[in-house]
Amino acid sequence: MQALQSSSLRASPPNPLLKPSNRQSHQITNARHPTRRRTFISASAAVSAPKRETDPKKRVVITGMGLVSVFGNDVDAYYEKLLSGESGISLIDRFDASKFPTRFGGQIRGFSSEGYIDGKNERRLDDCLKYCIVAGKKALESANLGGDKLNTIDKQRAGVLVGTGMGGLTVFSDGVQALIEKGHRRISPFFIPYAITNMGSALLAIDLGLMGPNYSISTACATSNYCFYAAANHIRRGEADMMIAGGTEAAIIPIGLGGFVACRALSQRNDDPKTASRPWDKQRDGFVMGEGAGVLVMESLEHAMKRGAPIVAEYLGGAVNCDAHHMTDPRADGLGVSSCIESCLEDAGVSPEEVNYINAHATSTLAGDLAEINAIKKVFKSTAGIKINATKSMIGHCLGAAGGLEAIATVKAINTGWLHPSINQFNPEPAVDFDTVANEKKQHEVNVAISNSFGFGGHNSVVAFSAFTP
Repeated sequence: MQALQSSSLRASPPNPLLKPSNRQSHQITNARHPTRRRTFISASAAVSAPKRETDPKKRVVITGMGLVSVFGNDVDAYYEKLLSGESGISLIDRFDASKFPTRFGGQIRGFSSEGYIDGKNERRLDDCLKYCIVAGKKALESANLGGDKLNTIDKQRAGVLVGTGMGGLTVFSDGVQALIEKGHRRISPFFIPYAITNMGSALLAIDLGLMGPNYSISTACATSNYCFYAAANHIRRGEADMMIAGGTEAAIIPIGLGGFVACRALSQRNDDPKTASRPWDKQRDGFVMGEGAGVLVMESLEHAMKRGAPIVAEYLGGAVNCDAHHMTDPRADGLGVSSCIESCLEDAGVSPEEVNYINAHATSTLAGDLAEINAIKKVFKSTAGIKINATKSMIGHCLGAAGGLEAIATVKAINTGWLHPSINQFNPEPAVDFDTVANEKKQHEVNVAISNSFGFGGHNSVVAFSAFTP
């Protein structure tokens, strides 16, 4: 099963959204130095400098962020934990995992939905749905749209696009067990509604009264970036003023753990779980399961400016494609990933020379880690000046939610000027000749950042962010 030591989890997407034409000025103003304007363009790029979108109706900005994570539900506290290099990986105690060859993960403990979900639904909902609702509402709060303030916008032009790779896995598992042990009459009436992947977006919209575009995308571990890309395109096409987008996942249950054990995709470093997720290290032996949700509030610049929104970053562009190669293994030539990065930069109006930070997919699998590095090298001819890091080294691989949690880390890097470390870098692969921010955080003024996510099935997704410049 060597083939399954690949980059991530993969699934199947709905019909892809058409990509509009998006370009923007290539000059960036740093968020911490609003008066300083810098241009990162090589001589070759200057011949036909890419142009970014300038229409405020089509420029997409990030105004809110919300999450549920192994480090809690507060964005700032989450990033502080990442900056400190703390591992959130521990032995699983949610169920008896003693007979599994992998007995650890990024299990969330002490989660509370108080103030966000009523008691009845708290008891009924799958954790996947709870994480979505809490992260979504927290994102709205940070966008200054919590509570009654949401009534100040046109709800018919606000949508929700939060995807998941696995869906309501606990509800599904419990339903199957009820069928086998007690018969069909004992299956919960919530079995289907709470198991299907679209219900997180649906319930959040129902709760908030948002009537704009609403669905989910399920492309395994590429899910969140697919959702950001699609949400931004709804805004750029004028179909929505605002979108709540991201991913949610809650698969650390017996059937979820057992399924990935069967794939032989997981690390088995049970004697030292905190060092098990070690992207780019020669002794990596598989990924570590995580869980949670990561959600962004994305708005047109025009809409955000009109309501005086707190703009924390700009979404420059994105891209999605497929390796069309293998169910689990990445392409040896890296063509799918490299072409996805190139398409993202084209959509963003960004030259490769402008990118100086990459939040890598970097799951800690044997084949996937180096395949991503090789693809990155095809796009960025020089590694000088580019720093890459691996959020999964600390929180594990959160499957469909991974891109959401990593997008938040990327935006926080832009805002703070600090990159979190890639921990557990003991014996790095020599082919990884990038600065991986090994084991200690580093100051870094981010110009343009990209965040990569890939999934089983060959699904590739890349999104680009920068500081917002009026």
